[in-house]
Amino acid sequence: MLAILGGVGAALAWGAATLCSSRSTRLIGPSPVLAWVMLVGLVAVAPFVVLGPGPGRLSGGDVAWLVVGGVGNAGGLLIEYAGLRIGKVGVVAPIASTEGAIAAVIAILAGETLSGAVALTLAVIVAGVVLTSRPSADEPRRGEAGHRDARLAALCGVAAALSFGVSLYGIGHLSGDVPAAWIVLPARLAGVLMVALPLLVAGRLTLTRAAAPFVVIAGLCEVIGFASYTAGAQHGIAIAAVLSSQFAAVAALAAFVVFGERLARHQVLGVAAILCGVAVLSVLQA
Repeated sequence: MLAILGGVGAALAWGAATLCSSRSTRLIGPSPVLAWVMLVGLVAVAPFVVLGPGPGRLSGGDVAWLVVGGVGNAGGLLIEYAGLRIGKVGVVAPIASTEGAIAAVIAILAGETLSGAVALTLAVIVAGVVLTSRPSADEPRRGEAGHRDARLAALCGVAAALSFGVSLYGIGHLSGDVPAAWIVLPARLAGVLMVALPLLVAGRLTLTRAAAPFVVIAGLCEVIGFASYTAGAQHGIAIAAVLSSQFAAVAALAAFVVFGERLARHQVLGVAAILCGVAVLSVLQA
């Protein structure tokens, strides 16, 4: 039961973060949103880092994987936010949620064995990404204004998934050995040092009254989602992974209800293929 609660909690938190980020990026842009999300997350996780257990004795390799995990997560969020600014949540979020599949591919390239079931599941996910990336009838066609944005949003989802996948692969080397707060910390530090501080120095760390609630909620939900997943995974990695990966479905459904986003039939089919494929792959990998 705790694995189910942890997975569902992560899906709801990450879905809410994605939805809030899609609104705030259209108000102030992806870079300021990432900066504020990371600042909020850093403030939220700092007490657990200071008061909780330390990371222990880290080797050079451990530090390198922490950096890879942090930079990959922060970079993925920045790319995803860029996609959410110009595209539909129901397209960008499901594609970005294939991060687990990307991590699996990296593991295979690193020498892990590829089973027939995993290969078939990856093929289904790729097919889902292709279908979801195709524009719907109500979107601009080739040569029309806005066509480039629709394509670029889908490509941002793919690039975000690649960055997230690298991050997940790096974090996978540390899970179980390093406290969760210390695994969450690097991404927040990377976002603050690489995005927030440069924007602050340049005088471009903007925040409007309309965007403030969205970035605060997104920053808190990113941390809450990770904490919920970590708690659930201690009682069942497969169940927690499958349920938490459905954050894309939560975000897409919420975008339909709250913002009236609509997807074409082939895009709905693509999203379904992605979500089912990610769920099956999570079980196979766990």
